[in-house]
Amino acid sequence: MIRINLLPHREMKREQRKREFVGNMVAAALVGGVLAFAGGFIMDRQSEAQVARNAYIEAAIKKQDIEIGQVKDLDGAIASLRARQQAVEDLQSDRAVPVHLFDELLKLIPAGVYLEKLQQVDHIVTLNGFAQSNARVAELLRNLSEHSEWVGKPQLEEIKEVSAKEQGTPSAASQVLTRQAFEFKLNLLIRHRDPAAGPDKPGATPATSAAAAARRLVAAGSPGGSAAPP
Repeated sequence: MIRINLLPHREMKREQRKREFVGNMVAAALVGGVLAFAGGFIMDRQSEAQVARNAYIEAAIKKQDIEIGQVKDLDGAIASLRARQQAVEDLQSDRAVPVHLFDELLKLIPAGVYLEKLQQVDHIVTLNGFAQSNARVAELLRNLSEHSEWVGKPQLEEIKEVSAKEQGTPSAASQVLTRQAFEFKLNLLIRHRDPAAGPDKPGATPATSAAAAARRLVAAGSPGGSAAPP
């Protein structure tokens, strides 16, 4: 027996495909929405975590800046303390310099040399005085440059011949004698004594300029005949 389907199967299949398409679209939309929500949630969490990390880093940087500032202040305080300590040490070491300076001058000034003025500015000492001859000034320069542990590098700035008057002997009290003298001016450099420095070590090397000046003075001599120092 032959069966004939007179129902509109094409329309039914079309409606079925339409329903399947709509169902697939709805499922895809749901899946997309879920994925979008999950992605947004994950992104928000990552963003919050990154913001927290940035805040932690900024707080750590600020803390480091404060510590660096404290270290700089501490370094400045240490440098100030060291400067004060050095100043105190310099004052303590310089306290004995005048004593040694006068002691050295007493030992090194030869006979026939008289000091009129002594002035010190920082580590420079200026001596003004008179000498009986050029040879006495030359001897003074040699002594200061070669035999002193507290002063050195003597530099003769000026020397000139002057006339000096002195009273005669008691038997001739009214007699006034006129003698030639040499007025000089020289500079010295105060140096701290180095206990380890010997005659041939740095710190005790004689000033070559002073020795040369002494030789020139000896060679020049005084107009009245240079007498050798006693």
